[in-house]
Amino acid sequence: MSAVAEDKVWVRQAKAQSALSKLFDWKPFLVAMCMLPALGLLFVFLTYPLGLGIWLAFTDTTIGRSGRWVGLENFEYMLEDPIWWNAVFFSVFYTGVATIGKFGLGLWLALLLNNHLPFKSMLRAIILLPWIVPTVLTAIAFWWIYNPQFSIISWIFIELGLRTTNIDFINTAWPARWSLIGANIWRGIPFVAISLLAGLQTISPSLYEAALLDGSTGWQRFRYITFPMLLPILAIVMTFSIIFTFTDFQLVYAITRGGPVNSTHLLATLAFQRGIPGGQLGEGAAIAVSMIPFLVFATLFSYFALARRKWQQGESND
Repeated sequence: MSAVAEDKVWVRQAKAQSALSKLFDWKPFLVAMCMLPALGLLFVFLTYPLGLGIWLAFTDTTIGRSGRWVGLENFEYMLEDPIWWNAVFFSVFYTGVATIGKFGLGLWLALLLNNHLPFKSMLRAIILLPWIVPTVLTAIAFWWIYNPQFSIISWIFIELGLRTTNIDFINTAWPARWSLIGANIWRGIPFVAISLLAGLQTISPSLYEAALLDGSTGWQRFRYITFPMLLPILAIVMTFSIIFTFTDFQLVYAITRGGPVNSTHLLATLAFQRGIPGGQLGEGAAIAVSMIPFLVFATLFSYFALARRKWQQGESND
């Protein structure tokens, strides 16, 4: 009787995973490891400077001398300082007027560039130039434009016979304020225009075609189609614009350095002047910390505007 030999199948037994292998296969650990470099950068360049600034605001630290805890003394002095109140007023005024101007002109440019125009790509590149140029170079250029002796605007007015003397742009309070607002509007228009143009590109043309069939006017199409569809990106762009404008430093400091007679100080330039050239680090930090409530308000404005838009679309606000 012949025995039938059965083929034996060799199966390789899997090795038991080491503790290190199990750790690297654990998804939460991998997520934490991937986030660690970003968290480290945020801590070094954001959390630590912010925390240090808040700490200094409650001390009397000066350059070259470590300070002691003084509590709310810096803030009490700040609230009694007319220069700080003037900086608060001009910061709010500067931000409000400049933001309105940037959004009015930026939206107009975005609507214009959204049409079929010859050389549209070249026009978009030209509009981006003020945003591409470094802020310091922009400030120096405007400083020359506003210079009491060499202003090209004054030269044009004199050559046309409209004036006999140069225009005083930056040596008196309100002309200097309006000059800074004009420079900020010129620099900020490209950011608003290109951002809103990107939003306009996402609106379906079928909506406008249906509106045209219903006999709508251009204003009605803007009011009931363009503006509601742009509302989410409008909220985001406006928030960034408010933050960039409120915390502006280079443009103001390079053109007027807060003058004349502290009339064009923003909170950022005043904090720098008190903290670095003035040597009062604690006082300068307190002025910088006073900007936080305004920035928080701008962020909350964006959040609630977006949440309202989601609610209108029937989405949850989670």
